[in-house]
Amino acid sequence: MNFRALITSKNDDGKFENNIVQKSIDELPEGDILIRVEYSSLNYKDALSASGNKGVTKKYPHTPGIDAAGVVEKSSNSNFPKNTSVIVSGYDLGMNTDGGFGEYIKVPYSWVVKTPLSFSTEEAMAIGTAGLTAGLSVKVLQEKSKIRNKSILISGGTGGVGSIAIKLLYHLGANITAITGKKNKFSYLKNLGAKNILDRDEFIKSTRLPMSKGIYDLAIDVSGGKTLSAILASMKYNGLIACCGNVGGANFETSVFPFILRSNRLIGIDSAFKPINDKAQIWNLFSNKWSLPNLKDLYRLVSLEDIPFEINKILNGQQTGRVVLKH
Repeated sequence: MNFRALITSKNDDGKFENNIVQKSIDELPEGDILIRVEYSSLNYKDALSASGNKGVTKKYPHTPGIDAAGVVEKSSNSNFPKNTSVIVSGYDLGMNTDGGFGEYIKVPYSWVVKTPLSFSTEEAMAIGTAGLTAGLSVKVLQEKSKIRNKSILISGGTGGVGSIAIKLLYHLGANITAITGKKNKFSYLKNLGAKNILDRDEFIKSTRLPMSKGIYDLAIDVSGGKTLSAILASMKYNGLIACCGNVGGANFETSVFPFILRSNRLIGIDSAFKPINDKAQIWNLFSNKWSLPNLKDLYRLVSLEDIPFEINKILNGQQTGRVVLKH
């Protein structure tokens, strides 16, 4: 049986390009479960994989897509019989294992969770890895602090992780300040629930390192780099930052002072290799206690043909909210 998939490969000029091709089920890797993918989503890591980033994907040609939601077609595991609605996110999917930008995937059963009953596969991919990362970050903050009425700073506010984090924390009663480099998206952030908006460059420029005025109780940072340096300098005593991205750079400047004088904490968040039970817990929270009103306002549906254009947008910092692929 054949199916359509987006393939990233190197052309004769040594450049990476993306094309839609017909593939055979037999070309998929070994795995316990064959899934017919109904929806996927576009993440920053997908864009890196689709542009030939060897830090994400080592073997090409390759099908990106670190998220997939669909229906089991064939299974060797009794927990996931045929026609079960399932979600796969992270692990090696879309990195070196063909991912959700193909109409079929084959994966180990240990990567798979059942779609919550109150969730559609479309809604699951509207959340996707971005929402999973935001959810894990919020859960860490909840475990260490109350959320309601706390002043929370969120970087990368217009991106997938930032957008869902703002919407979720507003739902939980936080006072949110969002950081963005897109001055034309202030109203978008206000509509999500941000009380205050900071221009990223002005925030960085006006913040004294390694410690400035302590303003924020909690923070979620998806940027890294200079933005993270400024966030750390702006935390109150006992401040906590969930660090979950590096779109602004992997290195940042600080000293021991925010940690030993203000008792600040910086906690790393990984969603890709999180134990499957932890992922299932977050999916279930989003389908119940964390159910987000007006979820459709957060994402756009696109086709496989649209994906190369959307990849360029996210690499150029022009993406807002979530992009969901419908097969």
